[in-house]
Amino acid sequence: MPVIEGILFDFDGTLWDSESVVFEAYRRMYDDHGHSLSLDEWSAAVGTLDGFDPMADLEARLGRELDRATVDPWQRVDDLMVGIDLRAGVRSWLAEASDLGIALGIVSSNDGSWIRHHAERLGIGDVFAVVVAADGDIERAKPNPVLYREALTALGLEAGGAIAIEDSPHGIAAAKAAGLYCLAVPNEVTRSLDLAAADLVIGSFEDMTLREVLSRVGAGAG
Repeated sequence: MPVIEGILFDFDGTLWDSESVVFEAYRRMYDDHGHSLSLDEWSAAVGTLDGFDPMADLEARLGRELDRATVDPWQRVDDLMVGIDLRAGVRSWLAEASDLGIALGIVSSNDGSWIRHHAERLGIGDVFAVVVAADGDIERAKPNPVLYREALTALGLEAGGAIAIEDSPHGIAAAKAAGLYCLAVPNEVTRSLDLAAADLVIGSFEDMTLREVLSRVGAGAG
């Protein structure tokens, strides 16, 4: 049985459900212009950078360019983010990992500045030993496994000594390509997506303790 010494978390949608907030902001933008945005359409954007461009899609539907200085869904995102906390059960998992001496990292297709800002706001800024982000580089974004490989190197671990926790098909593909055991914990946006490539899928972080998950793949460090 392998000894698990590291856990690499996706950030958006996994540690906290920002994805539902961002989707809702764009859905309202479409509604403002007389169109609808479905979860099926939006799902291509989840966990990566170039899967779906909602602004370009809406402009194509309208047959004209939008004034992007005034039509900015991220203004709504900021308002909708108020009160959004870590997903239920996450704090217990982080505490368990600390008790077990397991190193933690964040691996995300988003920007490092976004991650650090919200991690601090959520009170977990000092929990993670490493944060690896795509920072706008499409070539590095998931499903490319490079972010996971860099995180493993930063922690001094082999793939067999860590697990990845994801919420989307792009993230799962990246983790598996890096050789990691991957647990999927979908949110409201990704729950209907195909997550079958994950080694284990659970409905929420409250469904199993971290120790119970580690028993599936190996003994926790320490």
